[in-house]
Amino acid sequence: MQIDLRDKVAIVTGAGRGIGRQICLTLAREGVITVALDVTTEALAEVTGQLLAIDPRSRSYPCDVRDAARIGEIVAELDASLGRIDLLVNNAGVVDSGPIDTVDEARWDFVQDVNVKGTFLMCRAVIPVMKRQRSGRIINAASFAAIVPRVGGVTYAASKAAVAHLTRGLAGELGPWDITVNAYAPGMIPTSMNHFTELPQPEQDALLDTLTLHRWGSADDIGDLICFLASDRAAYITGSLIDISGGKLATQLPREAYELAAAENG
Repeated sequence: MQIDLRDKVAIVTGAGRGIGRQICLTLAREGVITVALDVTTEALAEVTGQLLAIDPRSRSYPCDVRDAARIGEIVAELDASLGRIDLLVNNAGVVDSGPIDTVDEARWDFVQDVNVKGTFLMCRAVIPVMKRQRSGRIINAASFAAIVPRVGGVTYAASKAAVAHLTRGLAGELGPWDITVNAYAPGMIPTSMNHFTELPQPEQDALLDTLTLHRWGSADDIGDLICFLASDRAAYITGSLIDISGGKLATQLPREAYELAAAENG
């Protein structure tokens, strides 16, 4: 099966580091004209250099996804110069933790504004272009926390659950224009936000014991999924929240399988 994304135009938010950067580089290597957006100019400069080395058509823009006016300017410029927007990946996000009774209003608002409002504003900006084309792909970063929250992670989980429902609602609205909208729920992929691989080894082991595939995920796993969902091969998938967690919910106690396997192997 060949996935051909050559000459498609994609916008990726939160592109400066981690999963967002890998999504950009993966798309660029597939021949996509990749537009990187990030609020951090230093990180954006780094990914811009990497993108241009792959494809000189790549572009980047400093952008806070909470800024509707700035988003509108960027989308208008891309529409005028490239004539189309085929893919939007809403990857930008922030995390917060702590018991809900310790979370002040400003922290709550910041997480909801970036994770939910930012996704809404980006979608609202590109939808007219995609409607005119009568085609498009919108892919939103949810989280495994949208399925099962962690204790002390209610603020983040609530925002990502909202993204999951926004995804379903948009899929319903945009179906008549052949625009698909999907979300993905990563499990344990080490990033600069979660610091999984920096935890003491016993804590890492306890987390990995919850996974059917007893290993960390990688940003490449997400990049590959994005390519599939952006392609014509995924044309009949919409309104889905795709679990990409290494089987976190496959069985109640994944560790038991590894204990059995160890016993079989002597």
